[in-house]
Amino acid sequence: MWVEMKVRGLALDPVSNMPIIILRDEEEKRSLPIWVGIFEANAIALELEKIATPRPMTHDLIRNILEAIEAKVEKVVVNDLRDNTFFALIHLRLGEEEITVDSRPSDAIALALRVGAPIFVEEDVVRRAKSVEVAPREADDQEKLKEWLENLKPEDFGKFKM
Repeated sequence: MWVEMKVRGLALDPVSNMPIIILRDEEEKRSLPIWVGIFEANAIALELEKIATPRPMTHDLIRNILEAIEAKVEKVVVNDLRDNTFFALIHLRLGEEEITVDSRPSDAIALALRVGAPIFVEEDVVRRAKSVEVAPREADDQEKLKEWLENLKPEDFGKFKM
C-alpha cells in the first residue's frame, strides 16, 4: 500500500549539514525526511522556487526526452529502505506499456516535480524510516535560500566535486 506525499520543503541537517527533502502526507500527520546531496537539493530547490536556468539541467533534459518520445511519468514511488538508503521507482507509460525504472528518490522526486506526477511512499517504508522531526524553515532562512538560488549561475555547479 502506498501513501501519497508532497514535497513540503528542504531543510539542512544541523549535524551533518546535508540537505533534507521533507515529504508529508496529505493529512500532515506523517513526514519522511530523505537526506540528499547538494546537487540533488539544488535541482529540487530550483523547481520548487520556479527558477529558470538558461539551459536544461539534467532533470529538465530527462523531462524533455520523455516528452519527445511521448512517454508519461505516471508516478514515482519510494519503495524501499535498506541500510539507511532509500530506493525509488519511476513508473512510466509508453503507449500501452508500463515501464518501471530504478532511481534514487531525489532524482525521482526532482523529475516528478517537473512533470506534475504524484509522489508515493510504501507504507512499510514510512513505518521503518527513522522518525525525525525537522523544524520548518524560518522566513529568514527562506529569504536566504531564495537569494542564494537567484544568484546561482550555471558555472557554480562546476565548483563542487563528488
